[in-house]
Amino acid sequence: MNLSFQKLFYSIATAFLLFAILIFAKPILIPLSTALLISFILLPLAKKFEKWKIGKTLAAFLSIFAVILIIGGVSYFFSTQMINVAQEFTHFQDKIISAFADVTVYINHNVSFVENLEKGELFNRMKVWLTDSTGFLVSKTVSNTATLMAGLLATIVFTFLFLLYRNGLTEAFLAFSPENKRERVLKMFKSVQQVGQKYLFGMVILTVIIGLANSLGLLIIGIENPFLFGFLGAALAIIPYIGTTMGAVIPLIYAFVSYDSIWMAVAVAILFWVVQLVTDNFLTPRIVGGSLKINALTAILSLFVGAAVWGLAGMILFLPFAAMLRVVCEEFEELKPIALII
Repeated sequence: MNLSFQKLFYSIATAFLLFAILIFAKPILIPLSTALLISFILLPLAKKFEKWKIGKTLAAFLSIFAVILIIGGVSYFFSTQMINVAQEFTHFQDKIISAFADVTVYINHNVSFVENLEKGELFNRMKVWLTDSTGFLVSKTVSNTATLMAGLLATIVFTFLFLLYRNGLTEAFLAFSPENKRERVLKMFKSVQQVGQKYLFGMVILTVIIGLANSLGLLIIGIENPFLFGFLGAALAIIPYIGTTMGAVIPLIYAFVSYDSIWMAVAVAILFWVVQLVTDNFLTPRIVGGSLKINALTAILSLFVGAAVWGLAGMILFLPFAAMLRVVCEEFEELKPIALII
């Protein structure tokens, strides 16, 4: 086998160039990619409206408006619980600082990093530091919120345009391929769309199941606002492998600082561990895994590469994109080894 260093160099350079584009163009690529996936899941609904003799423009608008109504309804349902948690934040803050001070003083008493360290002094210093940091946190939050709102608006606009111009975009991409292969390329486009659609539908079903399981468990344990914490943990489950664990942190801290018994926090930890065990081994492979058809190595690499390139958005988006890449690679003889690896 002859190894061409020129081809190897071009391949590595292309890979670096691709990563550079993904990083520097992420303000536009993230909403564009998110809109593409959302348009996949809204396409059947838009087609349904069009069958009822509704124009494409109005059908696309109604499809997006339906999603906005659902999200607004869910937000309204949880709004009261979110307000209650926000009102108790100061109380939680003092308890967390007190617990951290207790642990620090205990460790210092046994290891002796600082002489004559008292809990009261440490508590007051941490309180002052947190107060001084509030201004920075508020400005950072406002900045991040503005960026998020701009990204959401761009996502909505792109989704609308994808639904409206889907036929023209498909014909434009088909024009790049030879005429005798356009039917095969069109079939590939439909397969890519079905992968994204099945993945998103599967994740919605999985989120509802996990949210109900978490909420009922927290309700039985006796945690306040069980549906808020249960579905918050379920929403984070869209991040592969670590999402369920991240979702358990907030209710775990809430149980630790809100109740005198440590067993409440232990019960919450056991609940989320059992739910994650059942989800990872039984639910996810059957509900979502069949649509992705990618191995664990590819899934983990997608998670880390996505986090490095686009942060949280990349951790969510790169997994379905890896599955779509597999479908594309299977259609080209030169790229079939990549499809086998995925």
